[in-house]
Amino acid sequence: MCAHVVVAEDDPKQADLVRLYLEREGHRVVVVHDGRAALEQARSGPTQLLVLDVMMPVMDGLDVCRALRAESAVPVLMLTARSTEEDLLLGLDLGADDYLTKPYSPRELVARVRALLRRGSRPLSQDAAAQTATPVAPSAAVLTTGALTVDPLRHEVTADGRPVSCTPGEFRLLEVLAAQPGRVFTRAQLLEHLHGIDRYITTRTVDTHVMNLRRKIEPQPRLPTRLLTVYGIGYKLAEGPRGAS
Repeated sequence: MCAHVVVAEDDPKQADLVRLYLEREGHRVVVVHDGRAALEQARSGPTQLLVLDVMMPVMDGLDVCRALRAESAVPVLMLTARSTEEDLLLGLDLGADDYLTKPYSPRELVARVRALLRRGSRPLSQDAAAQTATPVAPSAAVLTTGALTVDPLRHEVTADGRPVSCTPGEFRLLEVLAAQPGRVFTRAQLLEHLHGIDRYITTRTVDTHVMNLRRKIEPQPRLPTRLLTVYGIGYKLAEGPRGAS
């Protein structure tokens, strides 16, 4: 799969290494060294994936991701030297599709890029046209579980009547759970729905999406009553008028 990839990395040696590995995969790669250039490049060309360093001059990667998500669903793989859970949650909350902590293996980065591209992204420049011609899937019925509603066609989530903004990964996970409330899914099963057959993304990604979703759909995120953990197995979306077990 050949794609147009923008690599935003302020370390020239690191940027060249990433470019080299991605070009070996057959991708067309454009390298920029600050956040503003990354955003301009994504807006001006048929970008199909953005590899985005968090710590960059002029405009950091988090601000780039925030601005880009307001206008496009282009996949974003964030690179960072920060490894705390809060940093990870912040990046995903702003719309990053995956997160890779430095130092990382270039081969792992290539594998993660491959996984994101397999999920079927579209070029940024085609987003507007695609939104007006979304194909209707036979199984795209609105999913309602208590006070939680998931609309696959409109890509909308509401909780207690209020709109909930979800990243693509969060939405896919919630859609799977809402289609079968009460069923327990293992992390591996949820990972299949998130990333297909590619196993390079770890099950920790599922845990992170769940934590982030709880902040958005639970009345009390630390005491979840909707998105429940089944210890030793995985997760389920609880049944009942208010998502209680």
